[in-house]
Amino acid sequence: MLLSLTNVPRDYAWGSQTLLAELEGREPSTVPEAEVWFGDHPGDPADVASGGTLDAVTGGRLPYLLKLLAAASPLSIQVHPTIAQAKDGWARESGLGADDPTRNYRDDNHKPELIVALSDRFESLSGLRPIDATLDLLSVLGEGPGPAALAGRLRGDGDVLRDAIGWLLSGSAQVEVDDVIAAVRSAVVSASGEWATTLRAVSAIAETYPGDPGVVVALLMNHVVLRRGEGIFLRAGLLHAYISGLGVEIMAASDNVLRGGLTPKRIDVSELLSVLDTEPGEVPVLRPHPDGSITEYSVPIEDFALRRVELRGDEVEVDVTGPTMVLATAGEVAVTATGGTPQDVAVGTVAFAGGDESRIVLSGRGEAFIATPGSRASTR
Repeated sequence: MLLSLTNVPRDYAWGSQTLLAELEGREPSTVPEAEVWFGDHPGDPADVASGGTLDAVTGGRLPYLLKLLAAASPLSIQVHPTIAQAKDGWARESGLGADDPTRNYRDDNHKPELIVALSDRFESLSGLRPIDATLDLLSVLGEGPGPAALAGRLRGDGDVLRDAIGWLLSGSAQVEVDDVIAAVRSAVVSASGEWATTLRAVSAIAETYPGDPGVVVALLMNHVVLRRGEGIFLRAGLLHAYISGLGVEIMAASDNVLRGGLTPKRIDVSELLSVLDTEPGEVPVLRPHPDGSITEYSVPIEDFALRRVELRGDEVEVDVTGPTMVLATAGEVAVTATGGTPQDVAVGTVAFAGGDESRIVLSGRGEAFIATPGSRASTR
């Protein structure tokens, strides 16, 4: 049996008034629409069309959370813990109330995540750039005291990226932060060559968050631009921030976030640094299948798996394992479960099949994403 799932968009300030509305073919919203959650996480379980919420069906045991994400301005720079770090943090904060402003951990689970672009352009900051490349970028900013101080720290010994981020967020580096931001604004006027796109992105972030140390943290990160159908996987500990665009996001069922800038919310610098993975390097872009039929986005975790299906009028049979969601993202999509009849899935909504299904059939002309637990995952 298939269940129809919907949810009300969450109105975070960075959300878009148009992206989700355009996807669903309706008028723009009068308030920001940032995320639509399709899952059973207690923070916002999905609504079941026949009544109630999904957690009543699943017992709150889904290992993944599927979302639509629509960003009109940058999200906070953030990182998510490993399972061991989450369990330890959850236990340490067991005496704090759920709404305590000093609480960092909302549950005891990790939160690796995958984002796939639905818009033609999706911008993000993903992972820390190799240090030599960042020093090259800083050289474009001139020899002012801010860029010089940051470059000097990156040329030091030990875990220089962790030390630099801690310094930038400490509150003691605001003079240098302001000078770096001023240098970025100056350099972007005549920017060309390798760093032009990155400088324009960071300058735009500075317009939204003037004086925020996170603007300079962003200079240490890879600026990644995804095209429609392309994705990136973000492992635990990897610093990241989405800048703009519409995407399908799937993650382990958790709401644990440690922030590192571009936010008015509390930043626990010591806890952030304790979970941060400072190994630099590019984050691989996962690209759609050349013929556009079925794309599997391979990820090295067992909590979730995600596939993109392009429908061209023929039926597409897909083997599934465990509780399955089919999210329609374009055109006309119908889903048939074993022994059932086709069920239309409106764009921006989900058809949910319980764990007793081993195969589903998709039909129509459009696009859909199929979310399941990973091949060896079990419900929590």
